[in-house]
Amino acid sequence: MPSAPERIPPDTFPPEKKALYDGVHAALAALPAYFEFDNTIGGIDATDLHNLNTLMGAAIEVQVVEALNGLRTVWDPDRQWTDYSFVRSAQAFPDVRLVRRTATGTDTALGVELKGWFLLAKEGVPSLRYKVAPAACEPWDLVCVVPWYLNNAVAGTAQVTTPWVEQARYAAQWRDHWWEHIRVPKDPSAPRGVAVPPDAAPYPSKADLVSVVPERDGGDNFGRLPRCRPLMDAFIADALDHTILGIPARDWQAFLHIHSDNADPEVVLAKILSMKKRTKAEEKALLDADVENLLAILRSISAYDFG
Repeated sequence: MPSAPERIPPDTFPPEKKALYDGVHAALAALPAYFEFDNTIGGIDATDLHNLNTLMGAAIEVQVVEALNGLRTVWDPDRQWTDYSFVRSAQAFPDVRLVRRTATGTDTALGVELKGWFLLAKEGVPSLRYKVAPAACEPWDLVCVVPWYLNNAVAGTAQVTTPWVEQARYAAQWRDHWWEHIRVPKDPSAPRGVAVPPDAAPYPSKADLVSVVPERDGGDNFGRLPRCRPLMDAFIADALDHTILGIPARDWQAFLHIHSDNADPEVVLAKILSMKKRTKAEEKALLDADVENLLAILRSISAYDFG
């Protein structure tokens, strides 16, 4: 097996790019404290909440871009990039670019491929498809996933938690390495190669071909970074541990998933109680306390006796 790809050491970047790279990293880490979304969401059935990722995803990403521009003192403390601003363009990679206008168009200093992730979506992991060729990424470009949720779980205003930030080129290289050399396909004889566009280059236009194409992908799974383990494992676990109204997001997600799959109240109740027994056996102290909190909420809003 070929050696696994490695991240590019930021110390090898030009000094001004390293400072910018570090600053944008810091600004993205600060998003939970500075993100603002004024619109209140309500009146949605709990079983339909998973659709919010589609309905709200673009709006969340726009707000993240506005927050980044508001954090200029974090990513440009020495005012080297005063002519540049972050702009969003969903039609090309990367979909957020730090640019300035010139007489002949735009000059791009850094790019961020940005995706939102609604923590209560039924998939339980980010749904992004990341197919860009490594050559289409500058060493200092980033890919970022921002987890978000409603502050009252099933209603309220959108808030974000700590995002996942990775070098865009490394993520693309790891994806290809995982696809070709690590994953275990259902058909061991199936081709595992990928076709890389020969002319891929950084900051392409929407007409340029920069997507990697697998030789065979019957399940349409190529580019799903959460499957390229362990690339996002620690981030996903930490994000789902984030508490909403005192209950971890993973437990809200599991509860909503039960209801979306089974409308029959008796079946729902049986699954909740079996979930309680299973957590007592497997995770005793921590997870059982979480389920008890869920049951307490259910008792307050339902006529069922949950025991």
